[in-house]
Amino acid sequence: MTASPRAGILRERRAMRALTLPGLIRLVTEIDDNGPISRHRGSLQGALGDLETGQLRHAIDTARDLGLIHARGHAQARYQLTASGQDLAELYDSAARWARTRQLPSPASDFIARVQYALQPQDGGPGRPGAATEPSAPHEALSEWLTAHPRVLHQDVARSSHAAQESGRAA
Repeated sequence: MTASPRAGILRERRAMRALTLPGLIRLVTEIDDNGPISRHRGSLQGALGDLETGQLRHAIDTARDLGLIHARGHAQARYQLTASGQDLAELYDSAARWARTRQLPSPASDFIARVQYALQPQDGGPGRPGAATEPSAPHEALSEWLTAHPRVLHQDVARSSHAAQESGRAA
């Protein structure tokens, strides 16, 4: 039996929400920009000190569940991006560039807000200035990424006490 088209859309939206969590964006881009995070005590908090411990734990759990990072227990580099994590980091960079050139969601937005805006479905409704009714190029690229990495669509992302806080847009 095949899943209904509505179930597929719901899975895709759930995956998009997970992939646009601020902590996950920070974790993936930090590793992409600066290389694997060391296993030395305090390295993770040092690299991502702007995240609360719960947000950081949720980001790591989500990244592991989605196959974006892997941890090497005895290696110097503890958290490394997988191939799908590297592809996602590139997607985040291009989405942020797309939003920045259009000054979305505002001219002074930060990287996370730009990525979140660019990868969410654009409905053209109130509160979405400049949003088009058709999907943006980054949103289409995300759909292609999800097709290339179907594990994300079929993974139930663990919820934590910080999930509600994590799912909010960055300021």
